Amino acid sequence: MTDDADHALARSIIQQAADALIFADVNGTIRIWNAAATALFGFSANEAIGRSLDLIVPERLRAAHWAGFRRAMQSGRTNLGGRATLTRAWHKSGTRLYVDMSFAVVRGPAGEVAGSVAMARDATARHQQDNARPKQSAGTTG
Repeated sequence: MTDDADHALARSIIQQAADALIFADVNGTIRIWNAAATALFGFSANEAIGRSLDLIVPERLRAAHWAGFRRAMQSGRTNLGGRATLTRAWHKSGTRLYVDMSFAVVRGPAGEVAGSVAMARDATARHQQDNARPKQSAGTTG
């Protein structure tokens, strides 16, 4: 394949991925937003690209989010090592979501930190089901 064909294929893969894929530069500005991100968060690519990640990060989580984001951009690695974590997010409608999200630092061709990529999947229904189940106490037998 040629470089142009490789780039076109990469763009197609990103857009057609089943999970939301978001790339933000080192400043936390959204640069890539795929169709699954639109389906999950409600914002079109035109509405999201060029905006801060604050677009989907709930206000009460922003301080922790930005502290972790800056740490990852400076160190070149995430605390979770690519493992998905359950977190909260905002939908365009104002609805709060639970999402399983994994993060990775992205490096450019020369090895420099270029930003962060996140993959997300809606976990709201699973979270609600888990919370609806009666909790078993540690001391019960059965």
